[in-house]
Amino acid sequence: MSDSDLINLYSGRILELAADIPRTGRLNAPQATVKKRSPLCGSTVTVDLCTEDGRVTDYAQDVKACALGQASSAIVGANIVGCTRAQVETARDQLRAMLKSGGPVPDAPFDGLEVLLPARDFRNRHASILLAIEAASEAFAEAEKSACA
Repeated sequence: MSDSDLINLYSGRILELAADIPRTGRLNAPQATVKKRSPLCGSTVTVDLCTEDGRVTDYAQDVKACALGQASSAIVGANIVGCTRAQVETARDQLRAMLKSGGPVPDAPFDGLEVLLPARDFRNRHASILLAIEAASEAFAEAEKSACA
């Protein structure tokens, strides 16, 4: 990786997001908790989530990831409350496609993930970037199951 590649990858905006992750910590009584780990780099994200009437009502995350994983977590944390399961799953699928197959930037409210476009060429970073949205998607599904139980 050249110096210019690193500068593009770790832009000022990514570093700003990584330094100011919203909704960090844990919820006292989440409906669901999911922990995801990237086997390649060891990054982890633990998500606590509550839903009501098919929308996220509360969200917290414990993020131990590289700057790219932190930036992704910051965008997810800033935008997930109020979202439906379909919106979260669509964002997950769109982010995966953006990184892995040249797909478009995720729809609003997760369009801020566009900042991670330079990571497209760095496959070893994709898993860390996907942790928060994948954990949130799984937690949403678990929360809905527990609500029906």
